[in-house]
Amino acid sequence: MPFVSTDSVLVNRAAVLTLWAAIVAERLGYDRETALTLGRAVAGLNAQSKGRRLGIYAEPSLEVPARKGNERAKPAPKTAFLLGRGVPVIRTPEGLRAVVKGRVENPDSVKRYLKEKFDESLPDAQAAMRALGKAYPPERLAEIAFSLYEEFRPEIPSGTKGWGAKGPLDLNRIRALAQRGTRS
Repeated sequence: MPFVSTDSVLVNRAAVLTLWAAIVAERLGYDRETALTLGRAVAGLNAQSKGRRLGIYAEPSLEVPARKGNERAKPAPKTAFLLGRGVPVIRTPEGLRAVVKGRVENPDSVKRYLKEKFDESLPDAQAAMRALGKAYPPERLAEIAFSLYEEFRPEIPSGTKGWGAKGPLDLNRIRALAQRGTRS
């Protein structure tokens, strides 16, 4: 269970990026369920990239596996752009969903993940991030969302020591960034 205080939450960066990217996606017009899957995908793509940089993950193979004779081609995913990342998406009967490693993300799974990571502080963190998202017009937010995240993400040790580590998320810092945005 994360440490909760009035203005700070001890949480890892992946959960913070998941929540922030989902809130940005909503601000850009995606419905809540789609936004949650996009947020999880952005955080996952960032983790893969950082993991390769740190030597935790191997570089992905560029080989395309051969299809069996009776295997049908899956529809090619389209791409949504969020926080500087191209996220594969596919239309399902439930709506647009992010696809990670060939698997369709489930918004209910993302909700459980965020609840587990933020615990009782989830509503406060959401409110602070929503205020920050609303402080900018959607087009401008799309351009600066990742740099805003870099300004408020938790501080953690560098290198492999910081991999998966929790750090303090300062909700007052996010609120101050929102105030700055509404004045610009």
